[in-house]
Amino acid sequence: MAFLGQSAHLARTRVGLRRLTSALLKALDYIQSAGMRLFAEMLPKGLYARALIIIIAPIVVLEGVVAFVFMERHWQAVTSRLSEATARDIAALISVYEQNPSDDGQKRLIEMAREKLNLQMTILRQNDLPPARPKPFFDLLDRELSRQISTQINRPYWIDTVGQSNLVEIRVKHNDEILRFVARRTQTYASNSEIFLVWMVGSSVILLTVAIMFLRNQIRPILRLAEAADAFGKGRPEPPDFKPRGAREVRQAALAFLEMKERITTHVEQRTTMLAGVSHDLRTVLTRFKLQLALLEDSPESQSLRADVDEMQHMLEDYLAFAKGHGGEEAKPVRLKELLNEIIDEASMLGVDIQLKTRRRKDLVVPLKRHAFKRALSNLVSNAARFAETVVIRAATERRWLRIEIDDDGPGIPVEERDHVFEPFYRLDVARNQDKGNTGLGLAIARDIARSHGGEITLGESSMGGLRAVISIPL
Repeated sequence: MAFLGQSAHLARTRVGLRRLTSALLKALDYIQSAGMRLFAEMLPKGLYARALIIIIAPIVVLEGVVAFVFMERHWQAVTSRLSEATARDIAALISVYEQNPSDDGQKRLIEMAREKLNLQMTILRQNDLPPARPKPFFDLLDRELSRQISTQINRPYWIDTVGQSNLVEIRVKHNDEILRFVARRTQTYASNSEIFLVWMVGSSVILLTVAIMFLRNQIRPILRLAEAADAFGKGRPEPPDFKPRGAREVRQAALAFLEMKERITTHVEQRTTMLAGVSHDLRTVLTRFKLQLALLEDSPESQSLRADVDEMQHMLEDYLAFAKGHGGEEAKPVRLKELLNEIIDEASMLGVDIQLKTRRRKDLVVPLKRHAFKRALSNLVSNAARFAETVVIRAATERRWLRIEIDDDGPGIPVEERDHVFEPFYRLDVARNQDKGNTGLGLAIARDIARSHGGEITLGESSMGGLRAVISIPL
């Protein structure tokens, strides 16, 4: 029984360890993915900034490697050789001093150090060396000079490389005296190495400046192409000075865009011309129907036929409007408040309370295809007025977008049906009343017009309890 108990305890321990390991691995994966997301968010998003990083990063890495190799090899080697020579001169002076410690010998030794070795030598009558001074941040000279003095002289010493920037002071304890030596910094340190760094940084700055200038000239055609494509997607004219320029690949992309634009424009014009002809022919037939009905006596049958003809004409206009889309209309500056007031005046005959609320006192001027955009808004307003008693229109700007909200207090549209109502000829059960002339194209036409402006239409819940239709257009 004890053996079974130990086995069960070991099994539970293994299960616990596996769970702990799994939790740790999940935590590490989450930390790694979060770090990668944070790194991706910190990186610039623009092509110009990324291209600059591609150019600057290798130069910075190359300069860092070159500077490190130079510091480690050349600078350290030269400093080590100079420090070794200074330490040998001091060792030789100490050896001569030990052989002739008389006053005359000391004077001659001091003169020889000053004239032959360019060292200032002083004999101090004191027993102790000064306390050690803190080492500087760049301690290459302190490290190499200390190592050479320890090797060549092998006596207690004290050095100061910070007190006077142009001089290096070395004190060596000799019996009851202190031998003080002062040398120029250039005798122990490769001080001209900064010139290399200055030249390296200066040449890098010049190269980066030239690279940035050329890069800006290469990026500008891409930006102009993006502006032209964005304007074409919003139904606006392209910049007047746009033409293929820049590198060969950018020119090819610009030419492909112009050819695509020409093909799309030609296709739309041909479709519009064909539909105009079809519309003319069908309207001619409907006109003959109306004339023949006008000659008939007024009767329930003739009234029913007239209603059918009117409905056919209304349906025909909706079909042609949906098929033609935004047509060949060009975007022009439009006073938004004036346009909204026109729509409200035209919709007032529906017998519904329609209110307009705007945040701006001044009338906002927006580049729009006026007739097409008016039709889109009219479709949304009439759709709301068909099933509601109160409609509120709100217009505001958010960042670089125009946002128009149309709220109503009607029954609304179920969430699962909001995507389907934008499909052509799709009608909800509550709207399947042919007496109201509903063709199922109103929202489809409105979304098509909004997208031709580079925008979108979305449906949601209204604060009034009904439906909220939001049309967003970039400014």
